[in-house]
Amino acid sequence: MSRTSDPREPHAGDTTDRSDIDTPRSSGDSRSPERNLAAGPSLQQRRPRSIEPREIHEIRGRTYRLRDSEVQAMVEVGKFRALAQEDLIEFFYAGAKDHFRADFENLARQGLVELKSIPHEAQGSRMLLTLTKQGHRFLTQTEAAQKGQVLYHGFAKPREAHHDADLYRLYHKAAEKIERDCGRNLRVVLDYEMKKRIYHDLAKLGKDRNSPAHKGAVAERHALKMVRGKIPLPDVRIEYETRDGEKARIDLELATGHYRLRNLVAKVLAGFSIFAHGDEVSKLRKVLDQRELTAEILSL
Repeated sequence: MSRTSDPREPHAGDTTDRSDIDTPRSSGDSRSPERNLAAGPSLQQRRPRSIEPREIHEIRGRTYRLRDSEVQAMVEVGKFRALAQEDLIEFFYAGAKDHFRADFENLARQGLVELKSIPHEAQGSRMLLTLTKQGHRFLTQTEAAQKGQVLYHGFAKPREAHHDADLYRLYHKAAEKIERDCGRNLRVVLDYEMKKRIYHDLAKLGKDRNSPAHKGAVAERHALKMVRGKIPLPDVRIEYETRDGEKARIDLELATGHYRLRNLVAKVLAGFSIFAHGDEVSKLRKVLDQRELTAEILSL
Protein backbone atom coordinates (compact mmCIF):
# COMPACT_ATOMS: atom_id res chain seq x y z
CA MET A 1 0.00 0.00 0.00
CA SER A 2 1.15 3.54 -0.67
CA ARG A 3 1.27 5.49 2.57
CA THR A 4 0.93 9.24 2.66
CA SER A 5 1.60 10.11 6.29
CA ASP A 6 4.83 10.44 8.18
CA PRO A 7 5.17 7.52 10.66
CA ARG A 8 6.68 9.90 13.16
CA GLU A 9 3.66 12.24 13.21
CA PRO A 10 0.17 10.70 13.17
CA HIS A 11 -1.47 13.49 11.16
CA ALA A 12 1.37 14.92 9.08
CA GLY A 13 0.63 15.82 5.46
CA ASP A 14 3.58 14.04 3.86
CA THR A 15 2.58 12.82 0.39
CA THR A 16 5.59 10.57 -0.21
CA ASP A 17 4.74 7.26 -1.92
CA ARG A 18 5.87 4.63 0.57
CA SER A 19 5.28 1.60 -1.68
CA ASP A 20 8.82 1.64 -3.06
CA ILE A 21 12.09 3.53 -2.90
CA ASP A 22 13.16 5.90 -5.65
CA THR A 23 15.30 8.79 -4.35
CA PRO A 24 15.88 9.70 -0.69
CA ARG A 25 14.23 12.60 1.09
CA SER A 26 14.89 14.11 4.50
CA SER A 27 13.33 11.82 7.12
CA GLY A 28 14.43 13.30 10.47
CA ASP A 29 14.76 11.35 13.69
CA SER A 30 12.41 8.50 14.50
CA ARG A 31 10.22 8.66 17.57
CA SER A 32 10.01 4.89 17.71
CA PRO A 33 13.12 3.72 19.61
CA GLU A 34 14.22 0.12 19.67
CA ARG A 35 13.72 -2.10 22.69
CA ASN A 36 16.24 -4.15 24.66
CA LEU A 37 14.69 -7.47 25.71
CA ALA A 38 16.48 -10.55 24.42
CA ALA A 39 13.55 -12.54 23.04
CA GLY A 40 9.85 -12.29 22.42
CA PRO A 41 7.34 -14.94 23.51
CA SER A 42 5.59 -17.19 21.01
CA LEU A 43 2.03 -16.55 19.87
CA GLN A 44 0.76 -19.14 22.33
CA GLN A 45 2.78 -17.69 25.21
CA ARG A 46 1.53 -14.19 24.45
CA ARG A 47 -2.11 -15.14 24.90
CA PRO A 48 -3.23 -14.13 28.41
CA ARG A 49 -4.47 -17.13 30.37
CA SER A 50 -5.79 -15.59 33.58
CA ILE A 51 -6.41 -12.31 35.33
CA GLU A 52 -3.17 -11.81 37.22
CA PRO A 53 -2.67 -9.07 39.83
CA ARG A 54 -1.51 -5.63 38.73
CA GLU A 55 1.99 -4.36 39.47
CA ILE A 56 2.99 -0.79 40.28
CA HIS A 57 5.28 1.02 37.84
CA GLU A 58 6.84 4.40 38.62
CA ILE A 59 7.67 6.26 35.37
CA ARG A 60 8.77 9.91 35.34
CA GLY A 61 6.92 10.75 38.51
CA ARG A 62 3.74 8.96 37.47
CA THR A 63 2.38 5.76 38.95
CA TYR A 64 0.81 3.09 36.73
CA ARG A 65 -0.92 -0.08 37.88
CA LEU A 66 -0.78 -2.72 35.17
CA ARG A 67 -0.93 -6.46 34.81
CA ASP A 68 1.35 -8.27 32.38
CA SER A 69 -1.44 -8.94 29.88
CA GLU A 70 -2.11 -5.20 29.68
CA VAL A 71 1.53 -4.40 28.99
CA GLN A 72 1.80 -7.11 26.32
CA ALA A 73 -1.46 -5.98 24.70
CA MET A 74 0.06 -2.50 24.42
CA VAL A 75 3.10 -4.00 22.71
CA GLU A 76 0.83 -5.79 20.22
CA VAL A 77 -0.90 -2.52 19.37
CA GLY A 78 2.36 -0.60 19.13
CA LYS A 79 3.95 -3.02 16.68
CA PHE A 80 1.26 -2.33 14.10
CA ARG A 81 0.40 1.30 15.00
CA ALA A 82 -3.33 0.49 14.95
CA LEU A 83 -5.32 -2.68 15.66
CA ALA A 84 -8.97 -3.54 15.23
CA GLN A 85 -10.60 -4.19 18.58
CA GLU A 86 -12.16 -7.46 17.38
CA ASP A 87 -8.80 -8.75 16.08
CA LEU A 88 -7.02 -8.08 19.38
CA ILE A 89 -9.81 -9.96 21.18
CA GLU A 90 -9.62 -12.87 18.72
CA PHE A 91 -5.87 -13.32 18.48
CA PHE A 92 -4.35 -11.95 21.68
CA TYR A 93 -7.17 -12.59 24.16
CA ALA A 94 -8.26 -15.86 22.49
CA GLY A 95 -11.84 -14.62 22.35
CA ALA A 96 -12.05 -13.64 26.04
CA LYS A 97 -14.06 -10.40 25.72
CA ASP A 98 -14.41 -9.86 29.49
CA HIS A 99 -10.64 -10.05 29.93
CA PHE A 100 -10.10 -7.58 27.10
CA ARG A 101 -12.72 -5.21 28.50
CA ALA A 102 -11.12 -5.21 31.95
CA ASP A 103 -7.65 -4.60 30.50
CA PHE A 104 -8.78 -1.92 28.08
CA GLU A 105 -10.73 0.04 30.69
CA ASN A 106 -7.69 0.13 32.94
CA LEU A 107 -5.34 1.16 30.12
CA ALA A 108 -7.69 3.86 28.85
CA ARG A 109 -8.27 5.20 32.36
CA GLN A 110 -4.52 5.72 32.74
CA GLY A 111 -4.22 7.39 29.33
CA LEU A 112 -2.11 4.67 27.71
CA VAL A 113 -4.31 3.61 24.78
CA GLU A 114 -7.03 5.20 22.68
CA LEU A 115 -10.03 3.50 21.07
CA LYS A 116 -11.68 5.33 18.19
CA SER A 117 -14.32 4.65 15.56
CA ILE A 118 -12.55 5.15 12.21
CA PRO A 119 -14.66 5.46 9.04
CA HIS A 120 -14.13 2.77 6.41
CA GLU A 121 -15.15 3.21 2.78
CA ALA A 122 -16.46 -0.37 2.52
CA GLN A 123 -17.43 -1.41 6.05
CA GLY A 124 -18.76 1.89 7.36
CA SER A 125 -16.48 2.13 10.40
CA ARG A 126 -14.38 0.00 12.74
CA MET A 127 -13.21 0.43 16.30
CA LEU A 128 -9.43 0.74 16.20
CA LEU A 129 -6.90 0.91 19.02
CA THR A 130 -3.63 2.81 19.12
CA LEU A 131 -1.07 3.72 21.75
CA THR A 132 -1.09 7.26 23.08
CA LYS A 133 2.19 9.16 23.33
CA GLN A 134 2.10 8.36 27.04
CA GLY A 135 1.62 4.66 26.33
CA HIS A 136 4.51 4.67 23.90
CA ARG A 137 6.70 6.41 26.49
CA PHE A 138 5.77 3.78 29.11
CA LEU A 139 6.82 0.90 26.83
CA THR A 140 10.03 2.71 25.93
CA GLN A 141 10.99 3.35 29.56
CA THR A 142 10.16 -0.19 30.71
CA GLU A 143 11.73 -1.86 27.63
CA ALA A 144 8.63 -4.02 27.40
CA ALA A 145 9.12 -5.18 23.80
CA GLN A 146 11.81 -7.51 22.56
CA LYS A 147 15.14 -6.17 21.39
CA GLY A 148 14.97 -4.29 18.10
CA GLN A 149 11.19 -4.12 17.95
CA VAL A 150 10.06 -0.65 16.84
CA LEU A 151 6.75 0.60 18.26
CA TYR A 152 4.40 3.30 16.95
CA HIS A 153 1.66 5.48 18.36
CA GLY A 154 -1.16 7.68 17.12
CA PHE A 155 -3.66 7.20 14.31
CA ALA A 156 -2.73 7.75 10.68
CA LYS A 157 -5.29 8.83 8.09
CA PRO A 158 -8.41 6.59 8.03
CA ARG A 159 -7.49 4.48 5.00
CA GLU A 160 -3.95 3.94 6.28
CA ALA A 161 -5.15 3.20 9.81
CA HIS A 162 -7.38 0.41 8.51
CA HIS A 163 -4.56 -0.92 6.35
CA ASP A 164 -2.20 -0.97 9.34
CA ALA A 165 -4.85 -2.78 11.38
CA ASP A 166 -5.34 -5.39 8.64
CA LEU A 167 -1.64 -6.23 8.81
CA TYR A 168 -2.21 -7.81 12.24
CA ARG A 169 -4.41 -10.53 10.74
CA LEU A 170 -1.93 -10.91 7.90
CA TYR A 171 0.88 -11.28 10.43
CA HIS A 172 -0.93 -14.06 12.28
CA LYS A 173 -1.52 -15.99 9.05
CA ALA A 174 2.24 -16.12 8.47
CA ALA A 175 3.38 -16.28 12.10
CA GLU A 176 1.38 -19.40 12.90
CA LYS A 177 3.09 -21.26 10.06
CA ILE A 178 6.51 -19.99 11.14
CA GLU A 179 5.96 -21.21 14.69
CA ARG A 180 4.61 -24.57 13.51
CA ASP A 181 8.00 -24.96 11.82
CA CYS A 182 9.67 -24.11 15.14
CA GLY A 183 10.56 -20.53 14.21
CA ARG A 184 11.01 -18.24 17.21
CA ASN A 185 11.78 -14.68 18.31
CA LEU A 186 9.52 -13.11 15.71
CA ARG A 187 9.96 -9.41 15.06
CA VAL A 188 7.64 -7.17 13.07
CA VAL A 189 9.19 -4.68 10.63
CA LEU A 190 6.74 -2.28 8.96
CA ASP A 191 7.48 -0.48 5.70
CA TYR A 192 7.93 2.74 7.72
CA GLU A 193 11.02 1.28 9.34
CA MET A 194 12.43 -0.25 6.16
CA LYS A 195 12.03 2.98 4.24
CA LYS A 196 13.87 4.94 6.88
CA ARG A 197 16.79 2.49 6.79
CA ILE A 198 17.04 2.48 3.01
CA TYR A 199 16.76 6.26 2.70
CA HIS A 200 19.58 6.53 5.22
CA ASP A 201 21.82 4.28 3.12
CA LEU A 202 20.90 5.98 -0.15
CA ALA A 203 21.53 9.42 1.31
CA LYS A 204 25.08 8.38 2.23
CA LEU A 205 25.77 7.64 -1.44
CA GLY A 206 25.36 11.28 -2.40
CA LYS A 207 25.47 11.73 -6.17
CA ASP A 208 25.74 7.97 -6.65
CA ARG A 209 22.36 7.29 -5.06
CA ASN A 210 20.66 6.91 -8.47
CA SER A 211 23.33 4.63 -9.87
CA PRO A 212 21.71 1.23 -10.60
CA ALA A 213 24.76 -0.59 -9.26
CA HIS A 214 24.90 1.36 -5.99
CA LYS A 215 21.15 1.31 -5.55
CA GLY A 216 21.09 -2.43 -6.20
CA ALA A 217 23.74 -2.91 -3.54
CA VAL A 218 21.59 -1.05 -1.00
CA ALA A 219 18.61 -3.22 -1.89
CA GLU A 220 20.68 -6.39 -1.49
CA ARG A 221 21.99 -5.19 1.87
CA HIS A 222 18.40 -5.08 3.10
CA ALA A 223 17.43 -8.39 1.45
CA LEU A 224 15.29 -6.62 -1.16
CA LYS A 225 15.29 -6.53 -4.97
CA MET A 226 15.52 -3.79 -7.56
CA VAL A 227 12.53 -3.74 -9.93
CA ARG A 228 12.58 -1.31 -12.85
CA GLY A 229 14.98 1.04 -11.11
CA LYS A 230 13.12 1.12 -7.78
CA ILE A 231 13.18 -0.85 -4.55
CA PRO A 232 9.67 -2.15 -3.76
CA LEU A 233 8.90 -2.48 -0.06
CA PRO A 234 6.59 -5.04 1.54
CA ASP A 235 3.85 -3.90 3.89
CA VAL A 236 5.40 -5.96 6.66
CA ARG A 237 8.44 -8.18 7.12
CA ILE A 238 8.66 -10.86 9.78
CA GLU A 239 12.19 -11.55 10.96
CA TYR A 240 12.76 -14.69 13.02
CA GLU A 241 15.12 -17.49 13.96
CA THR A 242 14.76 -20.98 12.51
CA ARG A 243 14.90 -24.11 14.63
CA ASP A 244 18.63 -24.22 13.82
CA GLY A 245 19.15 -20.69 15.11
CA GLU A 246 19.63 -19.17 11.65
CA LYS A 247 18.17 -15.77 10.77
CA ALA A 248 15.24 -15.83 8.36
CA ARG A 249 12.57 -13.48 7.06
CA ILE A 250 9.37 -13.38 5.06
CA ASP A 251 8.01 -10.32 3.25
CA LEU A 252 4.23 -9.88 3.12
CA GLU A 253 2.06 -7.59 1.02
CA LEU A 254 -1.64 -6.90 1.49
CA ALA A 255 -3.00 -6.10 -1.97
CA THR A 256 -6.34 -4.47 -2.64
CA GLY A 257 -8.56 -3.82 -5.64
CA HIS A 258 -7.26 -0.24 -5.64
CA TYR A 259 -3.77 -1.37 -6.61
CA ARG A 260 -2.34 0.02 -9.80
CA LEU A 261 -1.26 -2.76 -12.11
CA ARG A 262 2.37 -1.66 -12.16
CA ASN A 263 2.51 -1.63 -8.33
CA LEU A 264 1.09 -5.14 -8.08
CA VAL A 265 3.48 -6.41 -10.74
CA ALA A 266 6.44 -4.83 -8.92
CA LYS A 267 5.47 -6.52 -5.65
CA VAL A 268 5.21 -9.89 -7.40
CA LEU A 269 8.56 -9.47 -9.16
CA ALA A 270 10.11 -8.48 -5.82
CA GLY A 271 9.17 -11.92 -4.49
CA PHE A 272 6.72 -10.88 -1.78
CA SER A 273 4.01 -13.19 -0.47
CA ILE A 274 0.79 -11.55 -1.68
CA PHE A 275 -2.39 -11.64 0.39
CA ALA A 276 -5.79 -10.11 -0.33
CA HIS A 277 -9.24 -10.05 1.21
CA GLY A 278 -11.35 -12.96 0.01
CA ASP A 279 -13.58 -10.96 -2.33
CA GLU A 280 -10.57 -9.43 -4.11
CA VAL A 281 -8.41 -12.52 -4.60
CA SER A 282 -10.01 -13.62 -7.90
CA LYS A 283 -9.89 -10.07 -9.29
CA LEU A 284 -6.18 -9.74 -8.60
CA ARG A 285 -5.45 -13.19 -10.00
CA LYS A 286 -7.11 -12.20 -13.27
CA VAL A 287 -4.94 -9.09 -13.42
CA LEU A 288 -1.80 -11.18 -13.09
CA ASP A 289 -3.02 -13.75 -15.60
CA GLN A 290 -3.45 -10.97 -18.15
CA ARG A 291 0.22 -10.12 -17.72
CA GLU A 292 1.17 -13.81 -17.80
CA LEU A 293 2.66 -13.56 -14.33
CA THR A 294 2.67 -16.59 -12.07
CA ALA A 295 2.13 -15.76 -8.42
CA GLU A 296 0.00 -17.19 -5.65
CA ILE A 297 -2.40 -14.73 -4.07
CA LEU A 298 -3.47 -15.98 -0.65
CA SER A 299 -6.79 -15.20 0.96
CA LEU A 300 -6.64 -13.18 4.17
